[in-house]
Amino acid sequence: MTMQLHLQQVPARNGRLWIRHGFKVFQRQPWAFSMGILTLSLCSKLLILVLPGLGTALLLAVMPLVSLGFMLATHLTLQRKRPDVATFLSPLRLTPERSRRQLLLCLLYLVGISAVMGLAYWIDGGSSERLQELMAAGKDKDAIDAAATDPRLVWSGLTFGLGMLALSVPFWHAPALVHWGGQGVAQALFSSTLALWRNKTAFLLNGLLWGALIAGWFAAMLLLAGMLGLALDPALALQITGLMLSPVYYASLYFTFVDCFMFGAPSDVLSRTDA
Repeated sequence: MTMQLHLQQVPARNGRLWIRHGFKVFQRQPWAFSMGILTLSLCSKLLILVLPGLGTALLLAVMPLVSLGFMLATHLTLQRKRPDVATFLSPLRLTPERSRRQLLLCLLYLVGISAVMGLAYWIDGGSSERLQELMAAGKDKDAIDAAATDPRLVWSGLTFGLGMLALSVPFWHAPALVHWGGQGVAQALFSSTLALWRNKTAFLLNGLLWGALIAGWFAAMLLLAGMLGLALDPALALQITGLMLSPVYYASLYFTFVDCFMFGAPSDVLSRTDA
C-alpha cells in the first residue's frame, strides 16, 4: 500500500521537539530500543571479526535499512505495539519491487561511503598511519607532536566529515520514502534532499542539540568518575555515551520524517497517558 506524502516546511523549533519525542518514545519501550542498539553493536563486531573487510562493507551498506527499522519501531510504539526482530526485517518483506529498491539504496550508500573514504585516505597520504606507528613505538614527544600537527590529518578529517554529512542528506528519508511512499530510488533521493534543504534550520538546530547532549553526557561521565576516584578512559566514556544515547537518537528519526512529509500517528499520541 502506498500512502500519500506531502512535503512541508517546519519551524526551527521542531528540531528540539524531535529529540524530546525521541526520549518519550524510548521511555515507552526502553528495552526494545536498547536491545536493538546492543544487537546491532554485537552483530557488527561479529561480522567484522568473521568477515574482515567484507563484513565492514556489509555493515556500512545496511545502515539505511537500520535507520528505517528504527523508524518502524517508533511507528509501532506510537500505536502501542511492541517492536521485535521482525520489525527490522519488514522493509524487505513488503513487496519484491520495494525490496529491490531498498537493496539498491544500500548499494548506492556503500558506493558513496567508499568514495568519501577513498578521497579522505588519498588526502591523508599515510600521515595517520605514521602517527599510529610513532605512538605504538613510544617515540619521543616531539616526533609525535610533529606527526599529529600534519595538515594532511586535518584536511583528511574535514573531508571525511563533510563528505559523510553531504552523503547523509539524500539518504536521510530515502528508505522511508520507498517503504511508505512507494517512491523510486531516484525520486526518494531527490525528495529527501529537498526535504532537508527546506527544513535546514530545524535539522541544524537538531544537530547542534545532539552535539551538546553528547558532549554534556560525556563530560558528566568523566566528572563523575573523577569524583569517585575512578580512572575512566575517554575512549571508553565516549563509547558508553554513544550506546546510551543512540537508542533515543534512532527513536527520534521517525519524527523528522513525520514532520517533513505530513505522515505518522495522531499528533496528540505523545501527550496521552500510558495505560
